[in-house]
Amino acid sequence: MFGYFIRRALDAFSARYDYDVGYMRAIHAASPRAFMRFARVAALANHREAAPKEAWYAAKLVGALAEDCGPCTQLVVNMAREAKIDHTQIAAVLRRDADAMTADTALGFRFAEAVAHGLSGADDAREAVRALWGENGLIDLTFALQIGRMFPMVKNGLGFARECRRVHVGDHPVDVVRRAA
Repeated sequence: MFGYFIRRALDAFSARYDYDVGYMRAIHAASPRAFMRFARVAALANHREAAPKEAWYAAKLVGALAEDCGPCTQLVVNMAREAKIDHTQIAAVLRRDADAMTADTALGFRFAEAVAHGLSGADDAREAVRALWGENGLIDLTFALQIGRMFPMVKNGLGFARECRRVHVGDHPVDVVRRAA
């Protein structure tokens, strides 16, 4: 009976975000226990206490971009749009165009890029985040970045990352820049 509700929840998630949840279904079919543990970790993907949502979504997008070639990044874009993040900010993160970002978006992006790609500015970005949003803001962005990476990595590890697709912000395709310059 519980499996029925999980399948319905996955159907609803898939329809809401136009996202293939086949890998989640496979986890559930093979090991309901593993799926429940995965779902608990997935709940961490929604944790945000202090960081502004623009910075938080910038970190989530950088995480998805670090591991993904389209579908998981598109999922985060769709979630950011649903959260009313300005489409120009989403596109700026996807293009890695810091000059087009607001201060909050740029700091979330700069922090996430530095951490995800081992760049030399990680300590400075970390301290800037801490100075503006405290330890809780730093935790928010760190979780957003890491959990943003987890989904595409799990999907790939299970052999379900077979589709690359062009990312759109609304009806507009974006030329995504996949790696830090």
